Amino acid sequence: MRPMHLLAIASLCAASGIAQAQNYPTKPVRIIVPFPPGGGSDYIARLIAPPLTKAFGQQVIVENRPGAGSTLGTEVALKSPADGYTLLLISGSYTTSPNLYKQLKYDALNDMVPVIQTEDGPSIITVHPSLPIKTVKQLVALARARPGQINYASTGQGGVVHLATELFAMRTGIKMTHIPYKGTGPAVIDTVSGQTQMMVAAAAAAVPHVLSRRLVGLAVTFPKRVSVLPDVPTVMESGYKYQFNNWHGVVAPRGVPQPILERLNAEINKIVKAPDFAKRIASEGLDPAGGTPEEFLAVIKREIAEWAEVIKQANVTLN
Repeated sequence: MRPMHLLAIASLCAASGIAQAQNYPTKPVRIIVPFPPGGGSDYIARLIAPPLTKAFGQQVIVENRPGAGSTLGTEVALKSPADGYTLLLISGSYTTSPNLYKQLKYDALNDMVPVIQTEDGPSIITVHPSLPIKTVKQLVALARARPGQINYASTGQGGVVHLATELFAMRTGIKMTHIPYKGTGPAVIDTVSGQTQMMVAAAAAAVPHVLSRRLVGLAVTFPKRVSVLPDVPTVMESGYKYQFNNWHGVVAPRGVPQPILERLNAEINKIVKAPDFAKRIASEGLDPAGGTPEEFLAVIKREIAEWAEVIKQANVTLN
């Protein structure tokens, strides 16, 4: 085929992609959240959906698809048509699955394309008020005195909260008993009720319960304190070298036309950088992120490698 013909075909494809982006969307868009309602992922998706609906002139629907440590909903999203009408809201758990599941039905890097990181922030190390402790050092001392007797909740076996807590146990030399749940909501509910005694809970889920004193906030897992809990120190201030960032972001099935991806990134960037979004998530101890797909991809790749080491050292397996 002559070069001029190839150039003409390329020009037609580019024009078609631009036309797609200009017309997109022509029907409702769904954001799949691979966790139950009530958790941090659900909260962020439902903050983004209304302003995105307004920007698009089409309904943006949040669809909860929990199960199997978030892999069921993730599979549904990444195996959907690559047309921009199915998006996936991911959290750090997305970066743990590749090293936990031997037979994932999707490739965490090659079956997706990043759109944008929405926010970043800490989790809060929380305990039930029935435990006679107020600091991380007291938690460590109690856990050493009662090895395996403190039950901690997580969002699921092998999930990022499970691994983050195992990393904390490794750094402090303690042993606790893991109680997995199907998502943040159920795990927090049982920690508040006293069924479990401890949880490294996402700030968005933990802050309301700490403020109401239904949970005791021992420390923030971020390098800095959060404004909404100014009296709660960081773990590093408590004397332990430990950090865990709790983030979310949007990805899409690989193959979505580039002009559509660019529009999605631009519209969500506007949302997460708006003062109203920053104000709302600040009350949960979070910071807006935004940025380029490439920047978000770098976060995903880095954390896949880091969690692989934790999984290996803690000998975390899935039945």
